[in-house]
Amino acid sequence: MSPVFRRPRKKPPEERVVTLIRKPGCHLCDDAQAVVEKVCAELGSTWEQRDITQDEELHREYWEQIPVVLVDGAQHDFWRVDPDRLRRALTS
Repeated sequence: MSPVFRRPRKKPPEERVVTLIRKPGCHLCDDAQAVVEKVCAELGSTWEQRDITQDEELHREYWEQIPVVLVDGAQHDFWRVDPDRLRRALTS
């Protein structure tokens, strides 16, 4: 099969990285973190958090959407995180 038609290799959940962009004192951010922690623990995915008050570029890009969840650097969700949708994103 030609490489042009070959699908990229599917990454297992253990190789996926979830980034939670948040700010201190944000109750929606706390809710999102609980979902991210739970789903990532179930699947073995790595997660990290970034504070928009400490990063001017993140603040400019996401300040109206926080919390924002990225999967492997691509925006996945904002405001509310659906655990089933996040699970699907990490396993597909």
